[in-house]
Amino acid sequence: MIVEKIDTFGGHREPIYALEGSASPDRFFSTGGDGQVVRWRLDRPDLGELIATVPASVYALALNQLNGLLWVGQNYEGIHVIDPVQKTEVASLKLTSAAIFDIKFYKNDSFVALSDGVVAIVDADLLVNRKHLKASDQSARSIAINPVEREFAVGYSDNVVRIFDLVTHELKKVIHAHTNSVFTIAYSPDFRYLLTAGRDAHLKIWDVEKSYALQNDIVAHMFAINHLVFSPDSRLLATASMDKSIKIWDAETYRLLKVVDRARHAGHGTSVNKLLWTNPHQLLSASDDRTISVWKLS
Repeated sequence: MIVEKIDTFGGHREPIYALEGSASPDRFFSTGGDGQVVRWRLDRPDLGELIATVPASVYALALNQLNGLLWVGQNYEGIHVIDPVQKTEVASLKLTSAAIFDIKFYKNDSFVALSDGVVAIVDADLLVNRKHLKASDQSARSIAINPVEREFAVGYSDNVVRIFDLVTHELKKVIHAHTNSVFTIAYSPDFRYLLTAGRDAHLKIWDVEKSYALQNDIVAHMFAINHLVFSPDSRLLATASMDKSIKIWDAETYRLLKVVDRARHAGHGTSVNKLLWTNPHQLLSASDDRTISVWKLS
């Protein structure tokens, strides 16, 4: 595999914590410590377009595919719903005084992971809070939804992954997954496996059909794994780490294919916080160094 850096996007004044795709395949959104939500064109790194500014850092950004509205999770304040076409805030919800770490959509619901251990379930159309799920006193960090098994998984800072029923929201299973905080989780594209990672730098694969039995445990990075994400064609897996590197894995065998770092690829100089695949051969990475890199894989 050949990986080359083809562009760098700069302009944020603070670390970048979130990337999100757009309805248009040649555009994407970013935000982070400066509270600025920026829309970028992949072919014009010099043309960042400010969509919104909120007065606190943002860890969670999510596009509602049903209506094209962008949800911005402002720490300690709540949700801002932005129309990216009009660049206006169309609604807001003072959901919490906690930090917001993740937002995921399923049908008309949004699932919001909060630093006080709550997962808030919000009606995405009416923007009203339907339910609070409090299963831990420590942060809910990452959410993954499995429509096949009608479950959703939540990774927490108490080292545990909890599985909930997607319809009744009942707690179904508790997995003592890691030796430290769980930062990122994702179901495989076929929903047969749940992947988890976090501060202990291990990547773990759990077999969903075997009651989440541990299938594989990989010492994947030197320091915390901040994000993991599958490519759109389901063939590759990418992990981003506090060790400043990105690693590309075979999504079937979990064999390491490539290490993308500063020494070999002019990669990031500090923690890599978020990844976004724009197509099967193009990966974006966002960092504490306030830049977004565009990587071509061939």
